[in-house]
Amino acid sequence: MRASVWNKSPDPGTGGRSAVVTAVGDPAGGAGPVPAAQGIDLVKTYGTGPAEVHALAGVTVTFEKGRFTAVMGPSGSGKSTLMHCMAGLDQPTSGRSLIAGMDLTSLDDTRLSELRRDRVGFVFQSFNLIPTLTAAENITLPADLAGRKVDRDWFDHLVIQLGIGKRLRHRPAEMSGGQQQRVACARALINRPDLVFADEPTGNLDSNASAELLAFLRRSVTEMGQSIVMVTHDPHGASFADRVVFLADGRVVAEIGKPTADSVLERMRTLGA
Repeated sequence: MRASVWNKSPDPGTGGRSAVVTAVGDPAGGAGPVPAAQGIDLVKTYGTGPAEVHALAGVTVTFEKGRFTAVMGPSGSGKSTLMHCMAGLDQPTSGRSLIAGMDLTSLDDTRLSELRRDRVGFVFQSFNLIPTLTAAENITLPADLAGRKVDRDWFDHLVIQLGIGKRLRHRPAEMSGGQQQRVACARALINRPDLVFADEPTGNLDSNASAELLAFLRRSVTEMGQSIVMVTHDPHGASFADRVVFLADGRVVAEIGKPTADSVLERMRTLGA
């Protein structure tokens, strides 16, 4: 059940967010619900000639709305490259990336920046907080940059859910790693994005802080209808997801629904991770 404060309203600044270039229900373009994100035949190549490396070798994958998906694979399998291409942080060599039906490859730099700001949330391993801003200022930064009034009810809801009410006046250097990552989560969600990409979000956290963060991400899907794609190397972290997609050598090679730590670990072993 979605929280009442989660209801999204059209953004007047984007004409009600109706500027969808291409909307598809599945990778083949058939009818059906528009997913949170899709990658269609994504190829990412670095170098040329003998030095050419295919970080992505024709990946087609769909991430459904209101679902928590973990992406796993051995080192160098293309996990982070896939996330960066699907989030509009990097351009694929070929193929298409779509978010909420909008084809990123058709957008100019300005519209791509606006899409990342308004419709995508990011949580990184290194937190990426602005050191001169307080926790509260870091949280509201995406809304401030968009010139949008902060929804105080939603802000308060996030602060309560993440347990950071006593840290709002603190700067990053005055907070623990777990507190900084919770602030980063609030920042990622403040604009009610269509999708949150999390790249190894627990990588710099201790076990207790990791468990708290993963529990919040799980709740944000179950209780708030959020869509999350998380790159991780941790089988325990992946067990919080609804689905795990496995990459190897730049290709999707397997997936598991309703994962457990043991089932994820066994699959990773078969991939040589």
